[in-house]
Amino acid sequence: MPERSLMVRPWSELTTRELYSILKLRTDVFLVEQRVDETELDFRDLEPATQHVWIADDQGAAAYLRVLVDPVPEHRDAHLVVGRVVVRADRRGEGLARDLLDEVIRRHGRLAMMLHAQVAVRGVYERFGFAAFGEAYDEAGIQHISMYRPADSTLPR
Repeated sequence: MPERSLMVRPWSELTTRELYSILKLRTDVFLVEQRVDETELDFRDLEPATQHVWIADDQGAAAYLRVLVDPVPEHRDAHLVVGRVVVRADRRGEGLARDLLDEVIRRHGRLAMMLHAQVAVRGVYERFGFAAFGEAYDEAGIQHISMYRPADSTLPR
């Protein structure tokens, strides 16, 4: 297993190397591999409350997600929004996304949160107490479903 470290930082504390590595991972997967034609850089990364959570190895960011804070919740009481969950192709299947979600739940599990999951991986989020709501929808050519996790949920893992 390659050496790795889990990091959590706001935008203002990211080094240029960390920022480059995170943006390269997001670009490689979302824009090149998945051909998402939506705006990847949406300025939400810059918000002071946004947390960037990633696992780094000797090649840079191996897995990443961000946690946004919405002043007005999109759904129920979920001010926190988990998004941009991504794992580098050569590290998929190792549970890195699960490790990132473990960290988010450890830090914020007492708060309600939501996310927009690709339908194909919704089971990953269900193991963390997220439940789908609404109908599946197309986002950038990929089927997604909105998911909600109430505050202080117990984990059914």
